[in-house]
Amino acid sequence: MGDRFEYRNVRVDGDSAPIIESFSARIPADGLTAMVGPSGAGKTTLLRLLNRLDDPDAGEVLLDGRDVRSYDVLELRRRVQYVGQVPVTFPGTVAANVGPEVEHLLARVGLDAALGWRDADRLSVGEAQRMCLARALARHPECLLLDEPTSALDTIAKAGVEGLIRSLADEGLTVVMVTHDPRQASELADRVLDIGLR
Repeated sequence: MGDRFEYRNVRVDGDSAPIIESFSARIPADGLTAMVGPSGAGKTTLLRLLNRLDDPDAGEVLLDGRDVRSYDVLELRRRVQYVGQVPVTFPGTVAANVGPEVEHLLARVGLDAALGWRDADRLSVGEAQRMCLARALARHPECLLLDEPTSALDTIAKAGVEGLIRSLADEGLTVVMVTHDPRQASELADRVLDIGLR
């Protein structure tokens, strides 16, 4: 299938020194790629470059062979959905956050459909994280960017979300996931991109 994303000699500056320097890598269109590395290595920053939540100070980030800066940013973010480590809920019900496919999508991420009518700000952290995943899937993206997607979940919920993430990759969605958990990376991912070794 070829490459979905490519980093070309990317540099991202921090306050006193580069966070990322001379970084190049390719992410295939098929399957699940896990980014691992020590805290502060720039994993989340690299993830955020893929849909322009951040831009590099030098170098290029390509999506399907084109610089991400050449895409309309709203269209780019529809195609490339980002789910952060800290769940962000919008005012109103879960159904208002997720959209018309709420029952199907809540079931898909392991939540009871009855939660659709609960205020989103009354969800537990784990429920809110899964709701954010459902909201991202409602946009029918081509790529899903996940920053520590199971960090707020208990063991049972974590296993369910890991299974969902794996099935999404198996169904053809490009999934790029940041994780600090080596077990999760080795068991879930088709390939591991170790930022600490660059």
